[in-house]
Amino acid sequence: MKKKMIKLFDPFVGKEELMESSKILKSKFWSSGSGIGNVEEFENKFSNFVGCKNSVAVSNGTAALHLALSSLNLEKKEVLLPSLTFVSTAHAAMYNNAKLKFVDVDEKTLCIDINDLENKITPKSSVIIPVHFGGYPCNLEKIHKLKNKYKIHVVEDAAHACGASYKGKRIGSHSEMVCFSFHPVKNLSMPNGGLIAFNSNLHTVNSLKSKRWCGIANRKKFSYDVESLGWNYYLNEISAGIGLVQLKRLTKLNKRRLEIAKKYNKFLNLEKKMPYSKDCSYHLYWIRVKNRNQFMKKMSDECIETGIHYRPVHTMSFYRKKTEDVLPITNLVSNEIVTLPIHPNLSDFDVDYIIKKVNNSI
Repeated sequence: MKKKMIKLFDPFVGKEELMESSKILKSKFWSSGSGIGNVEEFENKFSNFVGCKNSVAVSNGTAALHLALSSLNLEKKEVLLPSLTFVSTAHAAMYNNAKLKFVDVDEKTLCIDINDLENKITPKSSVIIPVHFGGYPCNLEKIHKLKNKYKIHVVEDAAHACGASYKGKRIGSHSEMVCFSFHPVKNLSMPNGGLIAFNSNLHTVNSLKSKRWCGIANRKKFSYDVESLGWNYYLNEISAGIGLVQLKRLTKLNKRRLEIAKKYNKFLNLEKKMPYSKDCSYHLYWIRVKNRNQFMKKMSDECIETGIHYRPVHTMSFYRKKTEDVLPITNLVSNEIVTLPIHPNLSDFDVDYIIKKVNNSI
């Protein structure tokens, strides 16, 4: 009898999520662009959880990045970001007519390299987008020093970092805007969803709440105005309701991810692997191997699903023509990186099995 495939990603779904979904479906109040009901409750509780001043829930993580950057007037200005990220990070800057400048990554963490970052800042630079790769927190202290030194903005891409911490404070509480994703495979799972955590002025929060619903403002019953261009980016009630349940169990689910990461770090016979940190949310756990295709085929044969996160953005056809940035570490690791399963549904037996099979295949 063939062993069941161990999934790379697998959202945790309990009775509470099923009950909440059923309750919302039966209510027939499934969505509202005005952001009331579960959406407003989720925003308030998420803000309390991460320690930010305000938050704006949206339909997905890409929408969060797009909306956040739309508040900064980036026309022809430079946005600095790592190329080793999901393409949405770059797309969001392009949606706002910015000029991209790709920054190399630190080989140990795969987060943005601080030295290369400073070397690439110019008078045209307007925003730094640090990506907490795999949930490992970037060096925000040094990034904020550069922010202050060069008078530029910091908008964090925390799509992997829900529940992660830096210097004793949760990710979401440090920078002016921090963007989260609640895609079904993320640490806090929804059918779809994203959020911008704010630690800046209230005017921006109100403006983006309008922009997430087609620019609608000053609504009173059936009367409303449109004061600016907006998008159809509001979050629905079902996703927000599931998010409220997931938020209650996020710390426990992340604790399980930490336990798995600690085992991987201790027992995988690899020099090049994701470092262990109690501050990391471990959305991903990466290793680096030679002969990647051969390794991944062996894992599949052993019923272990693996992945590649990510093909660097600057190597994509659309972006290849837009940059000449030198990224030696990004190019090196992108040919070797492999993602292992690290979700909370893994049993101890599964984790031990993965470790054994990886060690036998390298």
